[in-house]
Amino acid sequence: MDYIAALFPPTVMAVAFIGVIVTMVKSQGGANKYKEDAAVDAALAARSADTDAGEAQATGTS
Repeated sequence: MDYIAALFPPTVMAVAFIGVIVTMVKSQGGANKYKEDAAVDAALAARSADTDAGEAQATGTS
């Protein structure tokens, strides 16, 4: 019976880990992918615009 008590926690953790990985893989792609890509693109564009504005202000050009 001790071997069951010793193997139970790692088995539960392995099953939980596999469940987390499966959930992560399933959530990638589809409609969510386009929303995530659009959010990243918007953030990069905003950062690029801020950087360009800061450089123009520092150099005195417009």
